[in-house]
Amino acid sequence: MIVLRPADDGQTAVTLWLRPNRALSRRGMRYLIGWLVLLVAMTAGLGAWQGNVFAPLFALVESAAMIWALGLAWRSGNRSERITLDDASLEVRSLPGRHRASFQSYWVRVRLAPGHDRHRLLLRSHGRELEIGSFLAEEERAAVAGKLKLLLADRQGPPRG
Repeated sequence: MIVLRPADDGQTAVTLWLRPNRALSRRGMRYLIGWLVLLVAMTAGLGAWQGNVFAPLFALVESAAMIWALGLAWRSGNRSERITLDDASLEVRSLPGRHRASFQSYWVRVRLAPGHDRHRLLLRSHGRELEIGSFLAEEERAAVAGKLKLLLADRQGPPRG
């Protein structure tokens, strides 16, 4: 998901928020986990009723593993990148975390480079290269590349000729 916050009246900075799409809300995830645990418990109860005394133990282990895996997948959806562009610099901040990279906006170049199974969105300036939006879909990366190229062209002024 791409969220663009244009410059306010008094400021010239433009901010792009890049976030992965989520299929479920937090509430939806809780409902999903609840229903899955209920189904596992019912299946384990049926198995125990038919004589499998280990079914509740396996159901408990399976439920714990499922909750852990879904929680891990949910937390990976919290990552995002904030790209702030003003007249002098382009700054990329990875969230959560403290990784920050800054480029001079006049010199930074945006390109989509072919990768193994997808294109990589790269920012390059003065021999440094940074991949952004790795969690986005292919079309979203192309949209971000186009938007950044337009924003940078506006900041860099008319072409010299």
